[in-house]
Amino acid sequence: MTRLDSSFSCKGLTLKNRIVMPPMCQYSVDANDGMPNDWHFVHYVSRAVGGTGLIIMEMTDVEPDGRITDRDLGLWSDEQIPAFERIVKEVHKYGTKIGIQIAHAGRKAEDAPTPVGASELPIPGLDPDRAPRPPRALDTGEARAMVGKFRDAVRRAVQAGFDVIELHGAHGYLIHQFHSPGINNRSDEYGQDLSRFGAEIVQAARSVMPKDMPLIMRMSTVEYMDGGYDLEHALRIAQRYREAGVDMFDVSSGGEAPPGRNKPANHPGYQLPFARAFKQALGAPVIAVGHLDHPHLAEAALANGDADLVAVGRGMLNDPYWALHAMMTVTRKVDPPAQYARGIYIR
Repeated sequence: MTRLDSSFSCKGLTLKNRIVMPPMCQYSVDANDGMPNDWHFVHYVSRAVGGTGLIIMEMTDVEPDGRITDRDLGLWSDEQIPAFERIVKEVHKYGTKIGIQIAHAGRKAEDAPTPVGASELPIPGLDPDRAPRPPRALDTGEARAMVGKFRDAVRRAVQAGFDVIELHGAHGYLIHQFHSPGINNRSDEYGQDLSRFGAEIVQAARSVMPKDMPLIMRMSTVEYMDGGYDLEHALRIAQRYREAGVDMFDVSSGGEAPPGRNKPANHPGYQLPFARAFKQALGAPVIAVGHLDHPHLAEAALANGDADLVAVGRGMLNDPYWALHAMMTVTRKVDPPAQYARGIYIR
């Protein structure tokens, strides 16, 4: 029995296969309004036509200055909901489920006049002419208010009809900044307990989500900067997030600063050991990512128990129909849309 084409369920979510399109910023928003446009519509719907089981829409931010750039998506206003809803409804027509990644870039907000973060520490080792402006540390009241902004963005995502919510706690963005001992130098309650900020966001998200809707947390399992945190630290933080209400983990690594000696080799499947460690330690489903473009490698990651779902990013940028082609390669059977059946078939 093959795994790539098998169904998967978590709470009220059921996927037709185990292939995920992970969040990948498109930097294509018009007029600085944060709303998805026709580019996003075609981009996401084409991957649903291409057979993907789950699409997770790109990093979508809780306030305008929380974006990496001003051309990123946002859900800080109810006026933005219909543009997202349009994409969700069309994706659903092809039997694909769709989630959204809710985030704040923190100190990595390149276009913010003054980025905010867990601390005032800038990103080390960057060219000063290209680095974001030095951040300002959120005070305790502002950190609490930020939790509310995450809650409100999640509420809007639920209203837009998304099937699952992902919180971005990886790659050096705001939640990651709070749970990183190398970035968070606070002395208040959010510094004394490095998991508190993220756990409060998880609880706030759950408060506005249907009980049967899964909540995913994306995490960097190790940091690449010299002196960065290790897998054991990530697992301790993840356990707190699990207790707060996370149902599934999207397992990645690094992204917090220019890499040092800790960066693993960038070979196919290089992050699978991290996914397996999360799965075994936390007893939660995991999404694996990291150069899994070869269909047989993706199948092996599932069959070997490293992960429950496989996310293919660059492969889907290269081929919107990667999922159909991968299942054709692995299973020798394929069920394309009727309009494409003359071209996508077993040879």
